[in-house]
Amino acid sequence: MATPLSDTPLSPLRTVAVVGLGTMGTGIAEVLAKAGRDVVGIDVSEAQAAKCVAALESSTARAVERGRLTEQQRADALARVTTSTDLTAAAGADLVIEVAPESYETKQQIFRELDRIVRPDTILATGTNALSVTRLAADSARPERVLGMHFFNPAPAMRLVEVVSCVLTAPTAVTAVTNLALDLGKEPVAVGDRPGFVADGLLFGYLNQAAAMYEANYASREDIDAAMRLGCGLPMGPLALLDLIGVDTARTVLEAMYAESRDRLHAPAPVLKQLSEAGLTGRKAGRGFYTYEAPGSGRVVRDALTPSEGGSATAGRPVRSVGVAGSGTMASGIAEVFAKAGYEVVLAARSEEKAQAAKARVGASLARSVDRGRMTAEAAAGTLDLIRPTGTYDDFADVDLAVEAAAEDLEVKRQLFATLDKVCKPGAVLATTTSSLPVVACARATSRPQDVIGMHFFNPAPAMKLVEVVRTVLTADDVHATVREVCGRIRKHAVDCGDRAGFIVNALLFPYLNNAIKMVQEHYASPDDIDAAMKLGGGYPMGPFELLDVVGLDVSLAIEKVLHREFRDPGLAPAPLLEHLVAAGCLGRKTGRGFREHAKR
Repeated sequence: MATPLSDTPLSPLRTVAVVGLGTMGTGIAEVLAKAGRDVVGIDVSEAQAAKCVAALESSTARAVERGRLTEQQRADALARVTTSTDLTAAAGADLVIEVAPESYETKQQIFRELDRIVRPDTILATGTNALSVTRLAADSARPERVLGMHFFNPAPAMRLVEVVSCVLTAPTAVTAVTNLALDLGKEPVAVGDRPGFVADGLLFGYLNQAAAMYEANYASREDIDAAMRLGCGLPMGPLALLDLIGVDTARTVLEAMYAESRDRLHAPAPVLKQLSEAGLTGRKAGRGFYTYEAPGSGRVVRDALTPSEGGSATAGRPVRSVGVAGSGTMASGIAEVFAKAGYEVVLAARSEEKAQAAKARVGASLARSVDRGRMTAEAAAGTLDLIRPTGTYDDFADVDLAVEAAAEDLEVKRQLFATLDKVCKPGAVLATTTSSLPVVACARATSRPQDVIGMHFFNPAPAMKLVEVVRTVLTADDVHATVREVCGRIRKHAVDCGDRAGFIVNALLFPYLNNAIKMVQEHYASPDDIDAAMKLGGGYPMGPFELLDVVGLDVSLAIEKVLHREFRDPGLAPAPLLEHLVAAGCLGRKTGRGFREHAKR
């Protein structure tokens, strides 16, 4: 029987055993040794233990070269690490961190052996990101001393550590491990026991949807990854990230999540099973969603699925002048983008005054670019001169491309496309910038649906590199080619997608945001902890609640409703908390309150 854990704080955790010396175990050992802890690395494989030591020597040598460690600090850190193939080497440890493969059988066997080996006051931590900490604790002779300590890969670089407690965990054990994480220079986030915890719980649902999107041939792997990098500022695209994590690992995590949630969004996409069982598990195998130069390499090489570099075989239509319809921030930003690329731009609004105000907004943006040294005053003046504001769409008579950037209201857009159909010359390409409405509905409002296409710019248009090019079943090949060519001229990265709700970015982004809201709604974690987890553990530029308040909760709710209506998946139903906040007028930064309080502008 284990000694009861008292309310007095545990002594500092000076000696730590790390069981499992793969990539994660080696990284954790490095973090601990650099922070002055004595580390006992244990692995059943003598070769793996030797590989760990070699990796530590190499990693610390690079740190010396980069000025992050002195030679003496390196020598001291390496001297603190010993390795063994025998679990009894953990006998003197204050803390054992287990990072063995994600298998209950394997982890439970390790914990049972450790129960016989370590001192009664030793804390046992599992590094699992998919399995139940409660189940592992319940099988231990010392359940009050078992918890989760989930590091992120690569452990030396990633600052987040999720400290996972269950109903059996003693608070003093949590405090001791939390203090250790702080001593290691990490940002600990306290979370409860559920598959995926916070960061992976949100991340893997998103990765799974991306895999399903690819499997459905909705978009290419390259376009899905580019869309999420350029549209959301993510460090990696989802399919490349799945290859880095390991397709088999992702499948294991999702299976555990689905077993608990029964949410279809967590049911592993069949392609994950196919790739796993074929041994195509990602970078470690040399092939997964992409093909790599060699197993373990991060360098992608061409394969049968790599797009040809020659571009479209179909020639586009000539485009010399562009009409932009609208007077809001998006319309003025798009007008600026086209004018900077040398196009003559007709900027049309419902009144001359609104059009002039939109052009003035472009002028202010160009002036900021001059102030920041990004363009000369002469170039800014020349760009602004290319924009002609007008209060009538009749001035679109000679444009080669008309871009609609009106309000996100289908009836408004239909009426505008009916007008463009009347005033634009035959052969002009008509594009909508909608982010969530059906492009084909705009096309059917004209007598030339073959000339209509989606060009979804991202806000702010001058800065964001992505354009989602949305073909309908009626869009002509040369219209698609025209828009792709134009995107190249305006220095935007075009990705192709079909005409369905959310396209690529919003279809992957908003369910992730909705799931974050559900975590708060269920009192699993706070907005602050969730934001910290996604920024520190996932490399996201903003946490989900920061982003929701910026986008606007009303806008987010509208997009969630469109996605739910289109795909009819219960998991996509807007979180009630989101609906309640919108009903209360708490819409984010623009109203001064959303998930957080904001200073009113």
